[in-house]
Amino acid sequence: MLIPALAVALVTTALPGHFDQPQDGFANHWTTLRESNPYWANLAPEPINAALRQLRDFQKPQANGKPLFAGAVTMYVHDGKIVTHDRTGYAVLYKDQQTQLPEEERVPMRKDTIFDFASISKLFTSIAVIQQVEQGRVSIDEKVATYLPEFGVNGKENITVKQLLTHTSGLEPFIPLWQKYPDIPSRIKAVMDVKPKSTPGTTYVYSDLNLITLGELVFKVSGKRLDQAVSDGITKPLTMKDTSYNPKAKDRTAATEFQSAPPRGIVRGEVHDENAWSLGGVAGHAGVFGTARDLAVLGQTILNGGTYNGRRILTEHSVELMLTNFNQQFPDNAHGLGFELDQRWYMGGLSGQGTAGHTGYTGTSFVIDKASRSIAILLTNRVHPSRDWGSVNPARRAVADGLANALAVQSHGKQWRATTSGGTLTAERPVEVFVDVDKGDKLTIQHWNGTDWQDARTITTTGRRWVPTESVKTRFVYTKAGLYNGRGVYVHTRGDVTAEGWSVARR
Repeated sequence: MLIPALAVALVTTALPGHFDQPQDGFANHWTTLRESNPYWANLAPEPINAALRQLRDFQKPQANGKPLFAGAVTMYVHDGKIVTHDRTGYAVLYKDQQTQLPEEERVPMRKDTIFDFASISKLFTSIAVIQQVEQGRVSIDEKVATYLPEFGVNGKENITVKQLLTHTSGLEPFIPLWQKYPDIPSRIKAVMDVKPKSTPGTTYVYSDLNLITLGELVFKVSGKRLDQAVSDGITKPLTMKDTSYNPKAKDRTAATEFQSAPPRGIVRGEVHDENAWSLGGVAGHAGVFGTARDLAVLGQTILNGGTYNGRRILTEHSVELMLTNFNQQFPDNAHGLGFELDQRWYMGGLSGQGTAGHTGYTGTSFVIDKASRSIAILLTNRVHPSRDWGSVNPARRAVADGLANALAVQSHGKQWRATTSGGTLTAERPVEVFVDVDKGDKLTIQHWNGTDWQDARTITTTGRRWVPTESVKTRFVYTKAGLYNGRGVYVHTRGDVTAEGWSVARR
């Protein structure tokens, strides 16, 4: 539900939480989730309300005549405070690929609706792998064939565990296992036998096969099937009671696609991904179901450095490795040991070097912003009833932007903000500047020499901190070129100002 107007009135007198004061290190290990609201978390509610309104609008027909999704659950967490837990739309709306159910047969979305996480499952597999590393059973720099000899064929002899975790193994994205092979053993063998499409370590290719292999590796070195390893190592210690493969509470699950090939009808309570389904619902790349609340617990565990409510599932060092970019040679595909890093296409204004997360094909999004100790979760059933109705990425960015904009970027005086389309600001006495923009955007700072304007420097980012400027007559020219928006460009000034495409900013 939208935040009441009373909270909007009260928050103006509160000291806002800051986007421009990034936190160092992990949160206090005793931090646990508790119910709150934007006011008590020092956040501005209006950007959050705007994001929630936009999600409701996405349920209406878009330019292609189709809605982005049938329903959604959104959760925002800041400093352990659950400031928003909202639901909208339907968990089940369609009876086939286009026909809506009668009103009385529809299933409204609930806050505790269980979603097919899809590829967010890859994080659970990655954590299970890192737990084997901590127990001394696996080394991330070791060859996978050391643990899975059957994998070390057809040019895969030297692929390392790290390359699987960072999607630099050279393996193709997927194989239609469910179509081409008759049973689970033959499907697993097909993954073990596959040939790389490129030389390992030379390219980034996001591949389900990497994580299917890692799921088998966990089984081989631990003696536990992946679902048992995830249960024993993650969901039970963290009391994630609604998170599992092959969920039992099927009546609480969100429906996904109407599938005719294979002939499954409306899929509900079973994994949507055909390959994971053909592997019995348990696979390294997909298959985990859960709620927004449970996913937030995992996010807070990462923010706490691997521990939650007195139960440690990872060491701080392991969490740091999962959040460290090992793909510096592939600058648009920053990746830790499992987590995607700094991906503005779905992390929106929260993205940065300390931002981690993952998405799922069914319409899920999980963003952990270590710098502000915040979590943004969007769970949708965007493939219900068809995967072909459009991308949910605009909704992902809207949710991340809502939380980012609720955090303050505030100096100790009057400040101006550039519009997202660009603009020019002339200031007699600038004090400092803040820049958080998309790749390709830039702020050019020009000084007046008495005759004309001279370029002094160009800024593309400041790492979420205000940067001092020279206190001389200055022109700030913001040029928009990137596809997405960051937190924005702000200038703290004194004296006379002339602005085109800039406005006074309150936060």
